[in-house]
Amino acid sequence: MLLTGKDSYVQLITVLVVFVVVLAITAVVTKFIVRYQKSLGFGSNIEVLETAQIAAGKYIQLVRLGGTYAAIAVCKDTVTMLCQVPEEQIAKKEQSGEPGMKFKELLGSMLHQEQALHHPGDALQKPEGEQTDGFDR
Repeated sequence: MLLTGKDSYVQLITVLVVFVVVLAITAVVTKFIVRYQKSLGFGSNIEVLETAQIAAGKYIQLVRLGGTYAAIAVCKDTVTMLCQVPEEQIAKKEQSGEPGMKFKELLGSMLHQEQALHHPGDALQKPEGEQTDGFDR
């Protein structure tokens, strides 16, 4: 069965609408799951404050256990306490709302980087009087 031009446009629009609906449902369900998992961890006495990778599969983590702060080494098969850290030595980040970068901010920073790549003359300018070999264009 051959489709006429009008039928194919209707099918394309239908597929696009279904796709947008599926994306919207996915976004709503993801936000619900995030809130649910946050509520499970809220009020707990254990919190991972920071993690730094020191080698493949090896990390140092700063954790809060009740009112005590500790540095631990996490490897593939072992977890070792390195030391306790006094609370006054911990630099705390101020959090406003949800932790992490919001998607809008991330997208904005990526767009600014993309613009700098497309307009290299704006992003990188040579100091006056710099000698060139003629191959820098």
